[in-house]
Amino acid sequence: MRSLLPFLCLFLAGTKGVGASDPTVPFMEYLDQDNLVCLKWGFDDLQGSITFMLAVNTTGWVGFGLSPNGGMKGSDIVIGGLGPSGSYFTDRYATGNSMPVVDTQQSYTLLSMNEREGQTIMTFQRSIQTCDDQDFYITAQSIKLIYAYGTTDEITYHGARRGTKEINLLNYKSRTTIPNSDYLSATVDNITVPPIHTYYHCKVMNFPNLSTKHHIYQIQPVIEHHDIVHHMLLYSCPPFVTQPYDKPCFMGDIGDACFGVVAAWGVGGEVFELPENAGIPIGGGDSDMFYRLEIHYNNPNLDAGRTDSSGLRLYYTAQLRQHDVGILTTGVQPFEYMNYVIPPKAPEFQTYGVCNTSLFSQNSVPDLQMFAVLLHTHLAGMKVRVGHYRDGKQIDFLGVDENYNFEIQQIVSLGKIKTIKQNDEIAVECTYNTVSRTGVTKMGLGTTDEMCLAFLLYYPAIEITSCVSYPNTMSLSNTSYQMFEETTSDLDEIAEYQSLLNTLPQIQVISSDDSNYTVYEKGIIREMMKTPTVTCQNPNASSRLYTPWILETAGIILSLLWIAIM
Repeated sequence: MRSLLPFLCLFLAGTKGVGASDPTVPFMEYLDQDNLVCLKWGFDDLQGSITFMLAVNTTGWVGFGLSPNGGMKGSDIVIGGLGPSGSYFTDRYATGNSMPVVDTQQSYTLLSMNEREGQTIMTFQRSIQTCDDQDFYITAQSIKLIYAYGTTDEITYHGARRGTKEINLLNYKSRTTIPNSDYLSATVDNITVPPIHTYYHCKVMNFPNLSTKHHIYQIQPVIEHHDIVHHMLLYSCPPFVTQPYDKPCFMGDIGDACFGVVAAWGVGGEVFELPENAGIPIGGGDSDMFYRLEIHYNNPNLDAGRTDSSGLRLYYTAQLRQHDVGILTTGVQPFEYMNYVIPPKAPEFQTYGVCNTSLFSQNSVPDLQMFAVLLHTHLAGMKVRVGHYRDGKQIDFLGVDENYNFEIQQIVSLGKIKTIKQNDEIAVECTYNTVSRTGVTKMGLGTTDEMCLAFLLYYPAIEITSCVSYPNTMSLSNTSYQMFEETTSDLDEIAEYQSLLNTLPQIQVISSDDSNYTVYEKGIIREMMKTPTVTCQNPNASSRLYTPWILETAGIILSLLWIAIM
């Protein structure tokens, strides 16, 4: 029996309703060294719930807990099983190295209990933040998880059938043991950074020939000067880009057409690893493709004579994963010449970008399984939300950041897979604060301009790379545009201008990886619901709350175009 358990999670992955096919539990770890105790989990940060699936090689009782130190005392524990009379399941807490006491408030809900081929599979759920002093508060810090099990349904001492493992449940970062040193290097070579505040350097290159398709599974930044390297992006180029070059960006060169995302890094970033069932495709039929590395240097001290050799390492494997990763860029199209501004002196001002997937050119678009999102504005941005609509009604949020920080460029895991179906609509809402500004803020590429973007990471990849929009402001009078050129703005005028923009038709621009574009001029902004909040009403609940749970996810980002991070 013991030899079967290492394959248990693989078995579950192909079973309807659980495992990798179950979008509610996308994360997995073995809790023991012999791979005999498998934990899968996922969470819904907006609704404030977390779901666990524990699979153990026994037909007896199984136990799982959250521990302050890896031991029994102070642990929050559930025990369950499937006995002769049916399933049993209780929420307990441990006062010491003895039988855990049944909790007065049962904060865990049993979703299912199954025995299959000698294994017990227990699926259960709880709130991330409960109001019970006898529950362990789950935060974005690493937590010591404990487990134990018996050989029968009589709950007695477990003996050696126990263990502990430390895992960050809400900020999980899987790490693959690199089987070899195969990587592609995308770096500049001792380039000189000019003494100007902002400088973009681009290097168009091709990689060694990979005759068959491979998957990139890990992206590692190589940063020589952390004080001036702000972000790095790597793009694939269309077939007509066939020559390398190494020079300043955006000078009208052919490489400016390289828009297909491969990988990127942002300030504060670390190594980024893709989900275990997905990878970025490279090689094969595209083995002769060129790529453009773009590095943004931020040199506020105007230092002269500095050189740099930063870049990215892309670890790849010939062992293909199940899915190709794609990135869909959504939000507001950043046209610098667009007759669309954000007024000064505004405590809050919203912009919206919409995407109607029914306009995708492919005849049949598969369901897109979204697993992460990158939200992006510039310095005035204070909040970003991504609404998900079906049949004209909002069904969910695909991303929310109520406290946006431009200095933290990060991917946020959704905690569970969210499915975008063909004909669904997506709306990106950005809220800005311009109280300290005396002039209008334009939508554009500069750091002091503004953007409103959401990069949706999903699989399987489709040919559509971008679905953005902007309001048709051609009908606006000069007065409507110029009334904010003065140094002060009236709040009533700001509200009127906001309302006007929200009613204008949205021009949607959809682009594909072969540089084809589709334009649709009748997009609309739908109403967006209030952000769900989860609060604890019990003022006495505090004994095991360490910190508020705030996701601090990996800083490696996968973005699109030079519009990603400015």
